[in-house]
Amino acid sequence: MYRLIIRPLLFLLKPEHVHNLIVTFLKAVFRIPFFPSSILSTLYQYKHEKLHTRFLGLDFDNPVGLAAGFDKNAEVYNEFSHFGFSFIEIGTLTPRPQPGNPQPRSFRIPIDKGLINRMGFNNKGVDYAVSQLKKNTPKVIVGGNIGKNTATANENSIHDYSEAFNTLYPHVDYLVVNLSCPNIKNLNELQDKDKTIDIIKVLETNRVGFNKWKPILLKISPDLTKEQLDDAIEIYYQTGIDGIIATNTTVSRKNLQTRQKKIDSIGNGGLSGKPLTERSTEFIRYISEKSNGEIPIIGVGGIMGVEDAIEKIRAGATLVQVYTGFIYNGPAFVKKINRAILKKRLKE
Repeated sequence: MYRLIIRPLLFLLKPEHVHNLIVTFLKAVFRIPFFPSSILSTLYQYKHEKLHTRFLGLDFDNPVGLAAGFDKNAEVYNEFSHFGFSFIEIGTLTPRPQPGNPQPRSFRIPIDKGLINRMGFNNKGVDYAVSQLKKNTPKVIVGGNIGKNTATANENSIHDYSEAFNTLYPHVDYLVVNLSCPNIKNLNELQDKDKTIDIIKVLETNRVGFNKWKPILLKISPDLTKEQLDDAIEIYYQTGIDGIIATNTTVSRKNLQTRQKKIDSIGNGGLSGKPLTERSTEFIRYISEKSNGEIPIIGVGGIMGVEDAIEKIRAGATLVQVYTGFIYNGPAFVKKINRAILKKRLKE
């Protein structure tokens, strides 16, 4: 029904309009008195004790989460838990609200089962997200993805990351340092090994000041060279970072079936979806093999079918996240992935 009727109708609208519509709809419908949310849970959740996954001291009902970028402002994390996700990553959040890049800034390329976006960390600011987390007690594990404001120069970025980290830390279960988004001007410069280490060390020092220890993960780009990927592995060993999320969106446009004229008209942005599947999995496998399985990994990027999720877990990821695959496959997608993971684990 979703692929035959609902998706074609939604795809008549611009991607960002659909996103806003879904968020608004979920917020509204779950506020209806006596709304039978249990029906959604029955339809889309898939539970089994063998799906339970322990990762960095946290207990997940299953290995599938919603990647950062959808619930940017921590407005629908509880609502999305009814679709089977065991964790939701909010953000990317910056210290101060910002509108992001000019619209249009999100584009579908259906032939390639992909999305291109240059949102630019549009969000209402970390204080707003915290107010939402305080107002609606999370019923699901929540991660917080943090970045710098666009107007903040790179040489001052450490202050933005520190401020966002300190504000969000008491209210989420883990934090993600996002230095790899291709849609913030010159942000990729912060992926330099020394600059990354400087930022992480400040955040680790900040963490010591809190009563409760929570994991810090680094989200990396799929556009890193082999040498830069080796640097990311070294960063794990040289700092107290707890894990890696592989990967963010890519600036590559290789091997697309979409007409070049359309790709050129879209312009810059991070590409997600099927074109990213193999590259993301390669990074996961490389990190896992290079570290002898020591580095905890969340796999994300191009999970468009259940086998893509299985392959990322085989490659070395403990958890996986979906975003574009959820948009293309619909609300039953997470259940299908968890059913496939369970089938695999029962055979082991």
